[in-house]
Amino acid sequence: MDPILFAAIGWLLGWWLWGRPVDLADDPALADADPAPAPRTTIVIPARDEAAVLPLLLGDLAADAPDGERRVVVIDDHSTDGTAEVARSFAGVTVLAAPDLPAGWTGKSWACHSAVHALDLGDDDVLVFLDADVRVARGAVDDAVRLVERHGGVVSVQPFHTTERAYEQLSLYPGIIGFLGTGAGHHQQAPTGVYGPLLATTARDYRAVGGHAAVRTAVAEDVALGIAYRDAGLPVAIRLGGDRVRFRMYPAGVRQLAEGWTKNMATGAKAVPLHRSLGAFWWIAGSGSAAISLPFVPGNAGVAATTGIALYLAFVVQLRMMARRTGTFSWPAIALYPVAMVAFVGLFVRSLWRSQVRRSVRWRGRTIPLHEAHHPA
Repeated sequence: MDPILFAAIGWLLGWWLWGRPVDLADDPALADADPAPAPRTTIVIPARDEAAVLPLLLGDLAADAPDGERRVVVIDDHSTDGTAEVARSFAGVTVLAAPDLPAGWTGKSWACHSAVHALDLGDDDVLVFLDADVRVARGAVDDAVRLVERHGGVVSVQPFHTTERAYEQLSLYPGIIGFLGTGAGHHQQAPTGVYGPLLATTARDYRAVGGHAAVRTAVAEDVALGIAYRDAGLPVAIRLGGDRVRFRMYPAGVRQLAEGWTKNMATGAKAVPLHRSLGAFWWIAGSGSAAISLPFVPGNAGVAATTGIALYLAFVVQLRMMARRTGTFSWPAIALYPVAMVAFVGLFVRSLWRSQVRRSVRWRGRTIPLHEAHHPA
């Protein structure tokens, strides 16, 4: 196939995969939400060595004015940096210690399961799981709770990805491709998985799918949990964080970025439906084809300058429109997107090596074995 045509089809597939995602604050269901007090809400924050960032989230929650009864629970996952002490310094925060990690469980799933097991929850109570590095604006948690009341099942939010250092721009492709793979922009069908940094559900529905015990071996527990809800016939919804929910991923450096994305890709990619996987592959390859079709690339003397440049700019504009909804990715990083694309390919190859050869991934000081499937509850 002609490389120009190949790239053009890839560009169109990118728009189809993107769909029409909705920001949390713009969900039309919130305009019609019941003005009655929100149900009792329990926020569970699993934390492992999060002393540096946990105060920011707890400060956000302390400054919030919830519509109904709310409690905040931090479950300390064997931290060594004083995470539990930091959590206890905030009034009204309950701090629990995760028991020793049993065989066959990943750390985050065990921490979440242990916290829920220790709590007295009514079926109509709403559980909100928040990662410790997430930042929430006033009312954002209540918005997620209202959507759970309206839709049932599970509601999750992909936080807006803030970046500060140059290497963090390498998350451009992984973040967008992860979203394309979920199908979250297509509201006629349930997404593939959910986003773990913020997910909300009723205790009844959480128990109905088996909770985190049902996905205890899954490295990408959020993806597996979303699939469990979908397979149980319960609604699954994903919203973008916009200016309401955000986080900074992998602030510790390139190694943390590589380990984090390797962990996510190693298992998350397997859950993506074949047609979406093929579409995403074509989109990636198409953006690469556009780059090598530029007239100044050696061997492209026969390519019309306007055609090659126009196609490349079309991908730049497309990436810019997607990136502005998902994170603070700079114009230079987007204009030079082949750099981020090559980094993504390297991360994907690394994830294949870890998942197919090493059969394990590394994250937060733990080696996590990969299993073919998670155990049923």
